[in-house]
Amino acid sequence: MFRRMMKTKVRKTYNRLIQVGILVLTFVFIYRQVFEKSDMAKVWTVIRERWDAASFADTVLVIIGLMLVNWGIESAKWRYLIGKIEKIGFFKSFYAVLTGVAISSFTPNRVGEFFGRVFVLDKASRVEGTLITILGSMSQLLITLLTGSVAFLIFIPLWPGPHSFITGYLYDIVVVLVVALDLLLVGLFLNISFLNNLKERIFSGRLRKVRKFFRVFAFYRRKELLNVLGMSLIRYIVFASQFYLLLRLFAVSMPYPEAIMIISLIYLVMAIIPTVMITELGIRGSVSLYFFGIYFGTGAVNTEAVNFGVFAASSLLWIINVGIPALTGSLFVFRLHFFRKSILKPTV
Repeated sequence: MFRRMMKTKVRKTYNRLIQVGILVLTFVFIYRQVFEKSDMAKVWTVIRERWDAASFADTVLVIIGLMLVNWGIESAKWRYLIGKIEKIGFFKSFYAVLTGVAISSFTPNRVGEFFGRVFVLDKASRVEGTLITILGSMSQLLITLLTGSVAFLIFIPLWPGPHSFITGYLYDIVVVLVVALDLLLVGLFLNISFLNNLKERIFSGRLRKVRKFFRVFAFYRRKELLNVLGMSLIRYIVFASQFYLLLRLFAVSMPYPEAIMIISLIYLVMAIIPTVMITELGIRGSVSLYFFGIYFGTGAVNTEAVNFGVFAASSLLWIINVGIPALTGSLFVFRLHFFRKSILKPTV
């Protein structure tokens, strides 16, 4: 009995240390990124100067509201997916998603997001939960790749740049390859159960125990996976529209279809470049400036004003969509249980 009590006490102590560690790391990283970057000083100055204008403040509030819609859709999607192994409520799914954002803020390539959510699960296998979370992220990545590739094909012939050599038959070949790749990716996602079928060949020897967890990929029918893709597309439209509203807020004027095209290219590059999430703010600004620079060219507009507007919009979008949710999620981390007495083990 005494030994059991000591194990419980040690487990609680480690659990609390991890919770406090996540809270501190998240606050430190977000603070350093937002307030200690010299480029951000001008952005904050402009925001303070324009905040009294009714349209400015109202637009920011609308964008914050869309942030809630954005993560609300992601929470509904994760709840929909995770329901195959454990039924949870929307609020529990919502704070699980936010804690995932918090943990991912200081982990490479957002890997913390995959593991952060599963600690709200009471009985289901956390390994299975992680694989299901990865499946949800794959759906969002697929939408990003599809929209970005279409935007790329539209962008090439309309705006000259480093890609100007892609003309004539070479452009036709690029179109065929991109369309074929898109169809292949969609086909693989809608038939994700093939991973469950291949587990016998992939995992052998010491990795044989991993096989049982891959049954999760056989849980979902095509219709369900299409529903997941639909939710991912709606979410994509939401945060792309946020970016557009912020561009207008900082006086970067352009038609909505063309803005969405450039934004899709930015998200495509951001999805491809390996990053530590906390460095995304600077990388996102650089990628945004590159594509908007090609779009506007030189001399036709006030380049300095456009560059500032693009940087300010991309930076504020990161703060609203990542910084605020990460800080909020770090507070919910005290609801997580990193250690538990038993886990419901899946059957083969």
